Amino acid sequence: MSVTTPDWVKDAIFYQIFPDRFAKSTRVEKPHHLETWDAPPTIHGFKGGDLLGVVEHLDHLQELGVNAIYFCPIFQSTANHRYHTHDYFQVDPILGGNTAFKQLLQAAHARHIRVVLDGVFNHASRGFYYFNHTLENGRESPYLDWFTFTKFPLHAYHDGQPGYAAWWNDKALPKLNTFNPQVREYIMRVAEYWVDYGIDGWRLDVPGEIDDDTFWREFRTRVKTKNNEAYIVGEIWHRADRWLVGDQFDAVMNYQFTRAALSFCIGAKHAAKDSLHTGYGNIVNADAAQFADMLEQVQTWYPPEITYAQMNLIDSHDTARFVSIAKGDKTALKLAWLAMFTYPGTPTMYYGDEIGMEGGMPVEEARRGMIWDTSKWDMDLFNTAKKYIALRKKYRVLRRPGGYARLHAQGMVYAFARQLEGETIVVALNAGDKPATLDLNVGALLQESTRLKKEWGEETKVVEQGKLSQIEIPARDGVVWSNKT
Repeated sequence: MSVTTPDWVKDAIFYQIFPDRFAKSTRVEKPHHLETWDAPPTIHGFKGGDLLGVVEHLDHLQELGVNAIYFCPIFQSTANHRYHTHDYFQVDPILGGNTAFKQLLQAAHARHIRVVLDGVFNHASRGFYYFNHTLENGRESPYLDWFTFTKFPLHAYHDGQPGYAAWWNDKALPKLNTFNPQVREYIMRVAEYWVDYGIDGWRLDVPGEIDDDTFWREFRTRVKTKNNEAYIVGEIWHRADRWLVGDQFDAVMNYQFTRAALSFCIGAKHAAKDSLHTGYGNIVNADAAQFADMLEQVQTWYPPEITYAQMNLIDSHDTARFVSIAKGDKTALKLAWLAMFTYPGTPTMYYGDEIGMEGGMPVEEARRGMIWDTSKWDMDLFNTAKKYIALRKKYRVLRRPGGYARLHAQGMVYAFARQLEGETIVVALNAGDKPATLDLNVGALLQESTRLKKEWGEETKVVEQGKLSQIEIPARDGVVWSNKT
């Protein structure tokens, strides 16, 4: 089967936004009972972030270098995270409704920023019209087969077993019966509607729980018929061959990269175990060889077209922030960024990471209100993020399928090369506590006398006897060399 993914995704720098916590505009009318923006977030509290607030801060994203946004759910819901969907055709009024979303799409697209929405199709909410109908009418509801019921009366709000299939037995999240043709068609129409509206793709929440390949094949066909360049990325935390053969998803969230970055840049002995989301599994204390094995193994799993469309990330709304797991060690964050921005696939930043926001577990801590007082920003981190994003944009070799070669993986130093159409990038990462100096064997990749220039400096090196000699890498840092400037 021919495998194709959207070209624009390979050039994308994604920025993940949790809408209730990013920014709020005075142009969106709000209810009165909201949490203070900078107060610690609570499970049920709302801070009142909205989509026009995002519009008013697009300058920030452009300055950073972002050209794609992945939004956590925006549809009508009674949860601040909005994974409890009430109406899939209506943007939540606290966010500004459909009108605000249309303004956001127009403003983002005018700046060549793509917009991907979170699709929560495995489960809905107790307030979803069709489920609410069953709560009101019990066995007599005509929508009984939209869900899976096990007993009556229902206990959707009371103690005891709820009487229906729910996601992880959470009464607030009744599972949709996607084997029902009417439910299936409803979801397909939702997917088509928002692509017609102008979105650039779907991030699919827990899609593995819709255990039906024919469902996702139809989903892809319906979405791609509307826009062949729409991106379809699934939240799968493990190896995902089943969905990545060209007939279902374009990519998945690459948590294998996340685990590798945690293991090498921080290591288990530095990580606070209570800060780790259980989905990460075992985080080891990886040396360079183990890190290299992790990164290189994942590249063998899928066709190159898929590998280079993977959504790479180091944290998200579902996890503690990377810098908090690292106990405030910002060198770990910078190392992870440099690895991510030079690795095959699409890099994704979680809002606020670029300015040093922190947040451990429980997960609400990682969903704090974005800090807009620039006096509280870590400007060194912000400028580093800008620098690495600019690096990725500068070199096509970092964004398209090509050669990837291990040059060195010993101790805590990993060096690799990326090659494409005569362009070569050499990246060396030092997660150790001491500077390192390397002689890299590059004779199989570069001709004798090839000159490379160090990024963010004037130093040059020449390939002599098949080597790049005396490459210096500071402790807890990385360097990049290129034969094209």
